[in-house]
Amino acid sequence: MKKALSLRALCSVLIIGLIVVGGLQCYGQGDKRYPDPPVVNSKTVFPMRLTDNEWKATLTDGQYYILRQQGTERPFTGIYDHFYKKGTYYSAASLQPVFSSDTKFDSKTGWPSFFAPINPDAVRLVKDESGGMVRLEVVDSKSGSHLGHVFDDGPPPTNKRYCMNSAALIFVPEGGNPPVSSK
Repeated sequence: MKKALSLRALCSVLIIGLIVVGGLQCYGQGDKRYPDPPVVNSKTVFPMRLTDNEWKATLTDGQYYILRQQGTERPFTGIYDHFYKKGTYYSAASLQPVFSSDTKFDSKTGWPSFFAPINPDAVRLVKDESGGMVRLEVVDSKSGSHLGHVFDDGPPPTNKRYCMNSAALIFVPEGGNPPVSSK
């Protein structure tokens, strides 16, 4: 009986070990490479602060609607939905890098989607309870401008879908110069 019990215990340890090792190969490395950005509250003060008039003078009407009024593009209308060139996506508000083409995937939702931001400090997550839903809004960490939302239905290694608005982003091809402010 004792021998059978120890054999059963050994088998259990082996099975759990295989599950853990398999999980580490698929997801554990992703967790380390792509840590989640911080969640902040809606009252967080961001370093870049412009008046409403300054934002309106800096952004197009479409960008202002998305970035500063938490708007959303209609699906399948944004220029980056089916766009797969190598490069970096910048926030159209703060001009900081927020996503890389290396993490972009076709979510078939009608919006450009990424499984992780360029780094966890590039964006912040804010609880959004608008429209009768509870979700996490993605804002750039410099200005707090609305980029989109994140959902838990993305691909490995993070299983996240950062669903962004094209109008909130500026794409710079690999080897290109980052955008600079005209001010």
